Amino acid sequence: MNLKITNPATGNIITELLCNTKEDIQAKLNALRTGQKAWSKRPVQERLDCIVKFGELIKENSEALALILTEETGKPLQQSRNEINGAHSRIDHLSQYAEQWLSNEILVNVGATHEKIVYEPLGVIANISAWNFPYNVGYNVFLYALVAGNAVMYKPSEYAALTGKQFEKYLHLAGVPEHVFQCVIGDGSLGQVLLEEDFDGYFFTGSYATGKHIAQTVAHKLVPVQLELGGKDPLFIAEDVLDVKQAAINAAEGAFYNNGQSCCAVERIYVSESIYDAFVDAFVAEVGAYVIGDPKDESTFIGPLTRLQQIDVLSKQVKDAIAKGAALKLGGQPIEHDGNYFQPTVLVDCNHDMEVMMQESFGPIIGIQKVTSDKEAIALMKDTPYGLTAAVFSSNEQRAMSILQEMNTGTVYWNCCDRVSPNVPWSGRKNSGLGSTLSSQGIRAFVQPKAYHLRTI
Repeated sequence: MNLKITNPATGNIITELLCNTKEDIQAKLNALRTGQKAWSKRPVQERLDCIVKFGELIKENSEALALILTEETGKPLQQSRNEINGAHSRIDHLSQYAEQWLSNEILVNVGATHEKIVYEPLGVIANISAWNFPYNVGYNVFLYALVAGNAVMYKPSEYAALTGKQFEKYLHLAGVPEHVFQCVIGDGSLGQVLLEEDFDGYFFTGSYATGKHIAQTVAHKLVPVQLELGGKDPLFIAEDVLDVKQAAINAAEGAFYNNGQSCCAVERIYVSESIYDAFVDAFVAEVGAYVIGDPKDESTFIGPLTRLQQIDVLSKQVKDAIAKGAALKLGGQPIEHDGNYFQPTVLVDCNHDMEVMMQESFGPIIGIQKVTSDKEAIALMKDTPYGLTAAVFSSNEQRAMSILQEMNTGTVYWNCCDRVSPNVPWSGRKNSGLGSTLSSQGIRAFVQPKAYHLRTI
């Protein structure tokens, strides 16, 4: 069976890739088990050297790779460049910290007693990845896993399969053996095959529904499972912001960058009543100025949605919000175009009876709600089954910190939003996931400790 790769900006088929079969997976897994044993015996620095070389090759070919990413996902070209360049921070982070966090730890070395911890790789892991930021979320897993001595079977989303094949190509060129990293191609049915095989860990980025299914399916194996899932990330704009217009500009970018197709995109906004009208006016003006069009055009900020079916989700949320009293300030419907285009949409006077404030949108749509106090803002921000990020814009750090401390989320932001750094953990709570990538915790996510009790006689 072949997987058709479609350009979401035109609806045209770019190419077709041969899908892997269950037999392919079993053969590749056997080869990876053999390859991992040899790979794990190589020093950390040798493994890291391959990853550094991989990063150099990606940089050298970044323009061609950005074009591939844009053509298969619809991400505007400049945003594709930004992703590729920004993802390199993971390699810098590994270069600085991998040896430190993967080295043996001597805990006791007194007299005849010696105690230490040795960090051993998990083995062969399955990385089922996402299409919206394949460099960022892919690097978070497979680069860290490889440096830690694991072998990886990488399944890219069917919407970013060409990019996944590029990862495989350049990792092998950089010196990572073929039997240490393999990219497999297919849709969700192939992902199900991976769940049925005997991997030593499963690392998934995607929706809550699929993440829950993965966790339930592999639970009996008692192997590590990490899930980076979605969110319904809130932003509170307090009345003491120094510049309402600038706050609106920053909030709009947090909501609409990559067409809102980001796990940590701003998905709902709460605004203090005294600046509500001014904020809405500035926000609508900013979003209304975004250039919509061909993602290969340098001026485009809003391209097509990657997945055609998301248009129905957004249309339903708009209809529901208006029926329940929201006012449509901008957009609200698909764009007459060959591709998967939806107008950047701003809904105001929203409330929590509306789907747009409660259900993940993952598209160019935002609901804005007026609040009368910090207490109300906190209650509304916490009213969600998700727990990925939460943000506050305020000139008062103490006020912002008191609000953010109330958030049951893996990440909080003060006067910023929609950003990820390799220096600190990336994790979700509740329906936003399990486990952490990035930081020291993300390095050690791919190893298991062995305790040594030694006594000289």
